[in-house]
Amino acid sequence: MSTTLLHADLPGLNLIHRGKVRDVFDLGDGHLLMVATDRLSAFDVVLPDPIPGKGEMLCQISNFWFDKTAHIIANHLTGIDVASVLPAGVDTTLYAKRAVVTKKLTPVPVECIARGYLIGSGWKDYQRTGAVSGIALPPGLQLAQQLPEPIFTPSTKAAVGDHDENIDFATVIDMLGRERAEQIRTATLAIYAFARDYAAQRGIILADTKFEFGTDADGKLYVMDEMLTPDSSRYWPAEQYAVGISPPSYDKQFVRDYLETLDWDKTPPGPHLPAEVIAKTRAKYAEALERLAGLRID
Repeated sequence: MSTTLLHADLPGLNLIHRGKVRDVFDLGDGHLLMVATDRLSAFDVVLPDPIPGKGEMLCQISNFWFDKTAHIIANHLTGIDVASVLPAGVDTTLYAKRAVVTKKLTPVPVECIARGYLIGSGWKDYQRTGAVSGIALPPGLQLAQQLPEPIFTPSTKAAVGDHDENIDFATVIDMLGRERAEQIRTATLAIYAFARDYAAQRGIILADTKFEFGTDADGKLYVMDEMLTPDSSRYWPAEQYAVGISPPSYDKQFVRDYLETLDWDKTPPGPHLPAEVIAKTRAKYAEALERLAGLRID
């Protein structure tokens, strides 16, 4: 049975961050406990209703991809049993599938985005300027068209409630230095290419995705947070893909599309979701997990 968790409540543990989806606790020994809740954000606003089991599905698909891509780049997972770090009296079943113990890293202050198709904010930028994050693209491209080659389109990391802003690679160099900037660009595009090809074998198009990186005390780079989940990626069923339309997806675009029909200004508080939207959204996450990783959370 899947569980439902809106906020992680772990008395005695030091909560250091409550994000849009994840609650992070500092275990005080160079490790963090990262809990994927069932919160859902859209347009950078956390909505009031949970998607039951969503956090478990996000955690499991991240773990699947961390394992699959370990040959490309190291990740933040430690393999430490979650139950061993939970406070006494806590229901361990709530956290067994939705939490991981990770290395405590220093985050790289850039959202690292790889785009293989022209969609979302990239499409809007292209329509306005003919470029995405300063990268000039051929004229005449259509909505959802595959790009000649994948591109790295970084953005700023926004606080909860704020909006990320696309930046160009020169800005990343100014922020991080050329060596680190090139390192994260190379890693982002390498992981994307691997995951794109893997997903294609399962009838799924990976249109774009976002990664977060961190460094340890020695400056070694790791991929962290979440990885190739439906929250951080656009997955399209290949059989329903067509150029010129926004394809149906396995991500939270379903929720975004519903919210676009409302008279809501996209500022907090977010509106409640109907039971049907919640159920259909959960089904989208579950289908992605099963098709990509062969996993089911009942």
